[in-house]
Amino acid sequence: MANTVRAALVQTAWTGDKDSMVDRNVELAREAAEQGAHVLCFQELFNAPYFCQVQDDEHKDTAELVPDGPTTQRMIELAKETGMVLVVPIYEKHDDGFLYNTAAVIDADGSYLGKYRKTHLPHVGGFWEKFYFRPGNLGYPVFDTAVGRIGVYICYDRHFPEGWRALGLKGAKIVFNPSATSRGLSMYLWNLEQPAAAVANEYFIGAINRVGKEPYGDNDFYGSSYFVDPRGQLVGDAASDTEEEVIVRDLDLDQLEEVRKVWAFYRDRRPDAYGDITAP
Repeated sequence: MANTVRAALVQTAWTGDKDSMVDRNVELAREAAEQGAHVLCFQELFNAPYFCQVQDDEHKDTAELVPDGPTTQRMIELAKETGMVLVVPIYEKHDDGFLYNTAAVIDADGSYLGKYRKTHLPHVGGFWEKFYFRPGNLGYPVFDTAVGRIGVYICYDRHFPEGWRALGLKGAKIVFNPSATSRGLSMYLWNLEQPAAAVANEYFIGAINRVGKEPYGDNDFYGSSYFVDPRGQLVGDAASDTEEEVIVRDLDLDQLEEVRKVWAFYRDRRPDAYGDITAP
């Protein structure tokens, strides 16, 4: 019998306020559960607009504790209800002045397993993330869940190969990359980087992006969420580039062993020769 995980991604447009945004994502998550999904990831900062298009202190007041804040607690209840593993990207307040771009990971029984904090932060026009977040300080955790070992890498992180590899070395089978990426600047990379990372690190990747225009700035988020396998091939079609969508795909984890027998990248690594990579 195939070792298959049914996985889901949710891409949504900003609804206008936090409560209705959470409600909309819960609705779509329940649709995924009805289709038999075992694990689901929401988009970057899923319960908020992508406010990093501007620099305004008022947005810092929207950060929440993780896991004790209301949104994470609601997702814990949703996991219990649906039996799905949930990856929940959220604006985290750890303490006064300690704010992070974070993803909480919740197991299928509602157990809070931990969090990943975005490591690499852009700071260019329309993406003023260093105004809002501190760089992540938790390394690259891998979470043992009901569907196996999963990892998280957030948006701009995907341009840096080192974290992808660290997650693979720790045994990740599926890595989720929740994002807020817009037409123009990096759109062509969207269909290049995650498939390349999946091949290089021999695991599945779920790439999630939001859709539509939002009230801050003029970025047009283009959705196109997808799963890619360790051969670099899409699992089914990508989602719409204009509409909200939940996509559910079956990931055959037996592919990982098959691919690693053919391409022995982990066997043939030469960490003794990579010292220059860590030079400042």
